[in-house]
Amino acid sequence: MTLEPTLARKMWRTMEPFHGFIYFVDEAASAYADAGLAPGRMGYFASRSAPMGPVPAEVVIATFFNFSPSLVRGCIPEAWRLSSPARVLEARLAAVDGALRRILGNDIDGPEVQEAAGIARAAAEACQAQGRPLFAGHASLPWPEDAHLALWHAVTLLREYRGDGHIAAMVAEGVGGCQALVIHAGTGDIPRAVLQSSRAWPDEDWDLAAEQLRDRGWLDGDGALTDAGRAHRQWVEERTDVLSMAPWEAVGQDRADRLRFLVRPWSKAIIEGGALNFR
Repeated sequence: MTLEPTLARKMWRTMEPFHGFIYFVDEAASAYADAGLAPGRMGYFASRSAPMGPVPAEVVIATFFNFSPSLVRGCIPEAWRLSSPARVLEARLAAVDGALRRILGNDIDGPEVQEAAGIARAAAEACQAQGRPLFAGHASLPWPEDAHLALWHAVTLLREYRGDGHIAAMVAEGVGGCQALVIHAGTGDIPRAVLQSSRAWPDEDWDLAAEQLRDRGWLDGDGALTDAGRAHRQWVEERTDVLSMAPWEAVGQDRADRLRFLVRPWSKAIIEGGALNFR
């Protein structure tokens, strides 16, 4: 049975909250402070890049793709003077544990979590690391023993696998990090101010990226995507789905659907509990 690439996008949308809460919950901020990191964005950059080791800012800029280089350099490598990848990773997993116990309560000890962790792990272990640096770094980490932590780790692996593929698709189209955000703003889904501030791009960089996209015919004078721009974005999204299919082809449609069914209420609880609110 041939699976439709759109399955990869459905899996990502359902499971993303089960990974993404770690960037916003109070448990993470406290754990990173205890590990020696400065408050603010340092915890994000250090914790997500820590599986690759104490890499320099340039590696984080490259692999995270759409953050202002000056923002990254304000956190890395200073994070590795204040702490270490091992300490940060230990802090992150402790924060995941604390947040999931707070949000999901007794659900984390149920058989459904065990089942979901098994499917997600099988999917993650089917992924190949070549050309996927953030996935590869996370894949080098040991699997947690507790089912809810193993599930979070598997979802994280699948998320970084897709993210690495998404970056590959954008690079293939000749799109840079700031340009990717300008394109996103051009859809009208999220305002420029939100995207620009979240990634700390100066006005001059944003305006240059917009000018470059207008020169390619992808953006109109009001900052909205043209037909050509929308076609480009659609190609990137579709190519990302294709590049993200390996884990779902490995487990098959039925097990993928079962995983979505199991994770959906937990992701909903995370969203409704305010665990994805940007601070």
